[in-house]
Amino acid sequence: MRATFILRQYVCRVTLFTRENCSLCDDAKQVLKKVWERRPYEFDEVNVMAAAQEKWKAVYEFDTPVIHVDKTKENNQKFQTSTEALKLMHRFREDQVDELLDQAMQRPSSS
Repeated sequence: MRATFILRQYVCRVTLFTRENCSLCDDAKQVLKKVWERRPYEFDEVNVMAAAQEKWKAVYEFDTPVIHVDKTKENNQKFQTSTEALKLMHRFREDQVDELLDQAMQRPSSS
C-alpha cells in the first residue's frame, strides 16, 4: 500500500527539553542524531532554564532530558508541543525513539 498525498503532509516533530551542563542531555542528542540519520524528523530544542521557558521549567526542571514526539503538518512553524505529546525521559535508546515515532504517526494530528 502506498501512502496517500494527505499522509505525506504529516511528519513527526521531536522536541528535546534540555539544560546546560547535562551529560544525559548530551547522550540524548547523540541518540536523536543517529535516529535522524535513518529517519529524518522535524526538531526543536528547548532549554528549560531559559527565561522565556517558565512553563517548561516548571514541568521539567529536574527531569531533563525529555523528548516529546508529536505528529504535525510538515513545516508548521506555529506548532507548539504540549504535555499531551508522547514522551521519553532521561535515558532512552534508538529503538525506543523509533517506536515512539511510529506511535505518533498512528495518532490523530496535533495540528
